[in-house]
Amino acid sequence: MARFIFITGGVVSSLGKGLMAASLAALLQARGFKVRIRKFDPYLNVDPGTMSPYQHGEVYVTDDGAETDLDLGHYERFTGVSARQADNITSGRIYRDIIAKERRGDYLGATVQVIPHVTDAIKSFAQDDTDDLDFILCEIGGTVGDIEGLPFVEAIRQLRNELGREKTCSVHVTLVPYIAAAGELKTKPTQHSVRELTGLGVQPDILLCRCEKPLPDSDRAKIALFCNVRTEAVIPALDAPSIYAVPLQYHAEGLDAEVLRHFGLSSPDPDLSRWDDIVDRYQKPEGEVTIGVVGKYVGLPDAYKSLNEALVHGGMANRVKVNIRWIDAEIFEKGDSEIAALLEPMHGILVPGGFGERGTEGKIASVRFAREHKVPFLGICLGMQMACVEAARNTAGIAGASSTEFGDTREPVVGIITEWMSAEGLQKRQAGGELGGTMRLGAYEADLVKGSRVADIYGTTTISERHRHRYEVNVAYRDALERGGLLFSGMSPDGLLPEIVERPDHPWFIGVQFHPELKSKPFDPHPLFAGFIEAALRQARLV
Repeated sequence: MARFIFITGGVVSSLGKGLMAASLAALLQARGFKVRIRKFDPYLNVDPGTMSPYQHGEVYVTDDGAETDLDLGHYERFTGVSARQADNITSGRIYRDIIAKERRGDYLGATVQVIPHVTDAIKSFAQDDTDDLDFILCEIGGTVGDIEGLPFVEAIRQLRNELGREKTCSVHVTLVPYIAAAGELKTKPTQHSVRELTGLGVQPDILLCRCEKPLPDSDRAKIALFCNVRTEAVIPALDAPSIYAVPLQYHAEGLDAEVLRHFGLSSPDPDLSRWDDIVDRYQKPEGEVTIGVVGKYVGLPDAYKSLNEALVHGGMANRVKVNIRWIDAEIFEKGDSEIAALLEPMHGILVPGGFGERGTEGKIASVRFAREHKVPFLGICLGMQMACVEAARNTAGIAGASSTEFGDTREPVVGIITEWMSAEGLQKRQAGGELGGTMRLGAYEADLVKGSRVADIYGTTTISERHRHRYEVNVAYRDALERGGLLFSGMSPDGLLPEIVERPDHPWFIGVQFHPELKSKPFDPHPLFAGFIEAALRQARLV
C-alpha cells in the first residue's frame, strides 16, 4: 500500500512547497522508491486555463491535455514522471462535480455538505490509482488558515486517522525570518503556524524551515520543543544557488532520512550522481550566450517558468551559461531604432506563446530582425504563427497577412480551427464558445520531413509534443510561404495542421506550434533547446 506525505505551508506564500515536494520526491526516487506527486489547489477556478499569467503564472499542460498549476512542471522536471489530469485538483472542479451529482439526484435527497461530501471527494482524489506506488506526495496550495484550504486540511486529518500514522506523514513548510534590527532569527512565526495547523487537527511530523541565515542548534531545539516534533525533524532550508541544488541540500540536512525514519523504512544511500552532474554543469559553464525573449508577460517571470528552465537545460547540454533578457514586445512597436538597439547584442531570439493582439506587431518585427540578420531564432506557438505572418508579408508578397485572433482579415494566414482529430476522436468547438478547456490541448503527433533540420535535431521523423492553442496556421497558404523560403517541415499526421516551419537558408530558424519547453528536464534537455543554444553559441563566437 502506498504511503502518503502531505505537504502544507504556513506564515507566507511562495516559500517553495512545490520545489520542496519535487526535491523530496527526487531523493526518494534516488533511493529506489516509486513516487508520484499531486497538487491540491484551493481556488474556485475549475483549472488555471482561463486565469491571467499575471494572476497565476504559467499554465502547465500534461500529455493527457490537463491545464494545471505550474508546480506540476517542477514535479516532472525533477522526477521525470509524466504528470496527468489526475495529479491536480481544484476546489472549483470538486464543487462542480458535486453539484452535478446533486442535480442528477445521486445523493438520494441527502443534504450536501463540506463534510462529508467535499472531504470525501478530496480523499478519493488523493487515493485514486496509487496501487503500484511507494509514495504519494500531496501538496496543498496556499497557506494554513486560508478559508479556501480548510476542506483540504480536514481531508488530510481524516486520511491520517483512516490510514494510520504509519502510512502518513505531515511535512509543514514554514518561515524563520531574520530580523536585521535584532540581529537574529525569529522562531515565533513558525510556532504560530504550527499551532494553527495543530488546531485544525493535523500535527506535523517534520518542519522544513525556510531561512536566509543558518539555523542554530539552539533555535532548532526551541522549535522542536514548542512545536512537538523531534529536533532532527526540524530541517533548515536555506536559499540555494540554483533550484537544481535543492535536492542535494535537503539530503545533506537529512530530509529524506527523516521521512524514512518516520515510516520505519530503510534503504541504500541514494544515488545522487545525476544531481551532482546537473549542479556541476550549471555552476561551471565553459562559455555563455545571451538570449532575447520577446514576449508580452515579461513583467512576471513565472509566466514563462518552463521556458526559462528549458533554456537553462539547453545551456547545461552545451555546458554554457544562458543569460536571458526579457524584452517587452510592445517596445518594438515604437520604431526600428529600439529593435536594433535591443536585439543586436543577442546571440539568439526567442518569441514565446501568448494570447491576444497586444505586442504582436513587436513580435513580428523581432522575427524579421532574426531572419534578415541571420540570428538564431526559435518561435513557440504564437511565435511560430507570427513567423508565418512575417513571411507572408515580407517574402510572399501578402501585405495584409494577419490572424483572425486579432479581428477580421482578408488574408487569414492564421485562423481559428473548429474541428481536429485527437486520440479520443473528432474534437469540435464553436468560435464563440467557452474559453476554458476548449483549446487543442495535450500531446499530438507530428510527421517531420526527412532531411529537414528538425528531423536531424530529433533524430526521427515522428514526434509527439504538447499543445495549448486555439488558432492554427492556415495550410492554404503553405505553397505561397514555401515559395518565399519558409519550409513546412512538420505536419499533423493527416497533413492538415502545420506543426513546424523552418528556413533552410538561415543558420538556425525554427518555429513550432507546440510547447517543447513542457517536456524539457535538467537531466534530459529538450533537443530543440539544446540545438537552439548550440546555434547561439556559434553566433556568439562569430561576434
